[in-house]
Amino acid sequence: MKLHPILTKAIRLARKGNYHAAIKTLEPEVNRFHDSFRYYYILGVACLRVNDFIGAHTYFKLARDVKIRDPNVRLGMAVLHLRRGETDRAVDLYLDVQDTDPKNPIARRALAIIRRYAGRNRIAEWLESGEIRRLYPPLPQVPPDPSRLLVPGLAALGLAGITLILLLRFQVITLPGSKGPRPSVTGSALEAEDLRQPVETGGVYRYILTRNQVLEIYGQGLSLFTGYRDEAARLNFNRLVESNASEGIKSKARLVMSYMEIPGFDSFRRQDNYAYAEVLKEPVLYRDCHVIWRGMATNVQNFPAQTSFDFLVGYDTRQSLEGIVAVVFDRALAVNPEQPLELLARIVPGFGDQGIRLEGLAVHQNIAVDGER
Repeated sequence: MKLHPILTKAIRLARKGNYHAAIKTLEPEVNRFHDSFRYYYILGVACLRVNDFIGAHTYFKLARDVKIRDPNVRLGMAVLHLRRGETDRAVDLYLDVQDTDPKNPIARRALAIIRRYAGRNRIAEWLESGEIRRLYPPLPQVPPDPSRLLVPGLAALGLAGITLILLLRFQVITLPGSKGPRPSVTGSALEAEDLRQPVETGGVYRYILTRNQVLEIYGQGLSLFTGYRDEAARLNFNRLVESNASEGIKSKARLVMSYMEIPGFDSFRRQDNYAYAEVLKEPVLYRDCHVIWRGMATNVQNFPAQTSFDFLVGYDTRQSLEGIVAVVFDRALAVNPEQPLELLARIVPGFGDQGIRLEGLAVHQNIAVDGER
């Protein structure tokens, strides 16, 4: 179904990160788009991204009145409740989304985060980190318009050449006995607009990349994801998210990351296990990557629904100490501080880019550990 040109323009502006311009384009047209779900939804997600939470709430409510069970609108309402500290109402909405769409990655991630940061002070600290943006509902897609794909002469050949190079260079090789290529994520393919303008021209970014570097890193990340190498793929996508890559490509990178799996000791790819010293150089680059490190636990604290300790990285042989990292498990866990252990955990950059902390997932130790097999 072809969109009205005004809606198309607003979506394109929003996907480029020009949310204020998208809002200014739409708000004068309220009479024209009365009772238009797409109109209200675009305004809701745009207002959310410019921190106009009152406007976002208003437009999400209007969109909900048109489509009561739409999961993306419920995601928008839920994240607003979460911002206000109304965790119970947010959980109800996320559970409703899962009833409609059991595999929804944003609802699944949100519920995991709420469980992980249970408690008013902990959730408030997490909100201050800015990570809540990962729970925002997705920007709408623009239906393909064949006329926009026509570019003159060499430009068309250049785009085709770049695409062909990416496909050939990053093709997935399936090894005998492997799972086979992973199904592609709907919406992850680069569109003509992404290829035409893969970088932003202004702003301050952690990494400044050229247009070819952005396309190459995205292609490599997608190839690694397809080959079930989530940790290596996440490293590529994290670099893009922290760079001057276009908002459209960043959104696609975040989308693919939302489909990545949580590994176990049996499924973790050891070739993508990052060393402590490597991670400490650029913690943000390793955000949410999983690692398996050996060491010792000290200052172990046990609570009914949480276990925390200081992890002495590399001290399992009691000969050298690489560093000390705070570890938190969101469940009770028996850990023997007298015995070395192997820890599977998720990396969380320290607030203010100071160091890291770890969210524990599992341990291997020479004693029986509660909750582990």
